[in-house]
Amino acid sequence: MEKETILVADDEKEIRELIAIYLNNEGYRAILATNGMEALELLQRESIDLIILDIMMPKLDGIQACLKIREDRNVPIIMLSAKSQDFDKILGLDTGADDYMTKPFNPLELVARVRSLLRRHHRLRHGDPSRAGVIEIDDLSINTATHEVFASGKEVKLTPKEFAILELFMSNRGMIFSVERIYEKVWNDSFYNAENTVMVHIRKIREKIEVNPRKPQYIKTVWGVGYKIENEKKNG
Repeated sequence: MEKETILVADDEKEIRELIAIYLNNEGYRAILATNGMEALELLQRESIDLIILDIMMPKLDGIQACLKIREDRNVPIIMLSAKSQDFDKILGLDTGADDYMTKPFNPLELVARVRSLLRRHHRLRHGDPSRAGVIEIDDLSINTATHEVFASGKEVKLTPKEFAILELFMSNRGMIFSVERIYEKVWNDSFYNAENTVMVHIRKIREKIEVNPRKPQYIKTVWGVGYKIENEKKNG
């Protein structure tokens, strides 16, 4: 079986090599970049399964690199930063990253998150036989086998985490999901101070699938409880 390839972009040599050692020990193939520009160049030449991006890098930082990648690719992205403020985390996720870790971090935890993201992305790309097929609600449809999303007849590009949230809602129409439950199901992790993470992702989904994100017709907010999708689109 061919090894999955992880692109690690960080301007600190020690961190790049440390991550590479742990990834290689877990059976992954790690390729390294020293800045965002180099990462984008490698992405054009190599078949990449997941990207680890440091935010603070010369030439092109992680935020700008992530934005460029998301223009045409849904490859899973984990952001790294020495900053721990909520603003920095939200900014990283807002650009399309799927996960975020603050330096210093436990390399074993990083590898665990890599493994979890790859497992979910693989399932979305190749389909889950028990849930394969198209799910439709009015003008919104998703294909769980091909990871395609269409809204009002136009294809919508979602990140793996955004797709997983939308799939959760559409597979359980009418069911209310709390922020905590959404996080635990989509991120496969215990909920701890992650409310902003979920809210940022839902806002991004609304911006992509709703005609007017300020008056969502699909993903409804149930104040004080959580979110849901109705069986049929309703205005207001």
